[in-house]
Amino acid sequence: MKHQPPPPPLPLTQPPSLSGGGVGGVSGSSSGSSSISVKRGFEFTLMVVGESGLGKSTLINSLFLGDLYKNRQMPNVEERIEKTTRVEKKTMDIEERGVRLRLTVVDTPGFGDAINCEDSWRVCTSYIDEQFRQYFTDESGLNRRNIQDNRVHCCLYFVPPWGHSLRQMDLDLIRRLHRKVNIVLVIGKADCLNKQEVRKLKERILQDLEDNHIQLYQFPECDSDEDDDFKQQDRELKASIPFAVVGSNTILEVAGKKVRGRQYPWGVVNVEDPEHSDFIKLRTFLISTHMQDLKDTTQQHALRERGKLKRDSISSTNGFDAVISENDSLLLQKDVEIRRMQDMLTQMQEKLKQTHLMEMKKNDSVIDV
Repeated sequence: MKHQPPPPPLPLTQPPSLSGGGVGGVSGSSSGSSSISVKRGFEFTLMVVGESGLGKSTLINSLFLGDLYKNRQMPNVEERIEKTTRVEKKTMDIEERGVRLRLTVVDTPGFGDAINCEDSWRVCTSYIDEQFRQYFTDESGLNRRNIQDNRVHCCLYFVPPWGHSLRQMDLDLIRRLHRKVNIVLVIGKADCLNKQEVRKLKERILQDLEDNHIQLYQFPECDSDEDDDFKQQDRELKASIPFAVVGSNTILEVAGKKVRGRQYPWGVVNVEDPEHSDFIKLRTFLISTHMQDLKDTTQQHALRERGKLKRDSISSTNGFDAVISENDSLLLQKDVEIRRMQDMLTQMQEKLKQTHLMEMKKNDSVIDV
């Protein structure tokens, strides 16, 4: 898969750059489709999941240099007692050199905050399923040119830094989502840990995923003709999973330079310093190198979910009242024809087998005589 090298580090006062070959490697497509896509703009939906206090809102604002949560009101004590998970959507438009990106951030406030978190995953899975169902309905309709893609292209799942690995609540959600959406794990507030602790936590998380047969987003392999710098960057991104990040919306001056960071008594954490955080790697991954692949992989998930929705629809109506498009009808006819040919082949094989047995018995009787 072709990728474009990322743009230089984003300035602290400018929105994320969408140039450098287009969003997520747009230049790898044909010129005609690229020009149409650039003219129409791109849609990208990012779901953010994790319990309160992990810096999700701060990280999103840091990634896209905006303030998506300026009107948010924190719940009081009474509201926190019966905490439930809900879905909040925030949208922002980013434009750079004629390339437009409509970013939708789907937040899930309340996730994991209740005393009993057994059903925290239901709201997330229901929302993702509903977006697949809506897109499938729109795609089957008459007005297909103006379909709005609200499917979740990437889910950032935040893991707390103070745990020893993934919790049962984490595994319950990831296990139910990993075949529906691209999941990228993020260790929030990674400045709580030193380098050795971060490395050990990453190793334990990856081991937990392997033990539970959970597959996160799979990075595509680089083409052999890519330059060495990009191949090295791709290896570093893969090695950074899960991303250990620090977010900040505060501009500090360090050694005469303005940096986005967090001030502590012992010094400053520069969120854009690779030695302090995987923040730059996560932003490069989302905005520059893998956005288009995340959308392409979502389409593969959608095809799988579409087949499931069709089967459920047919079974719920006993096969009589299902609305099937012309293409679907042809596919069903082909399936029937294939099954018929398979039955004929099985019958022919059975006849040949019987004929062979009869010939063997005949030969045996001749030998006995």
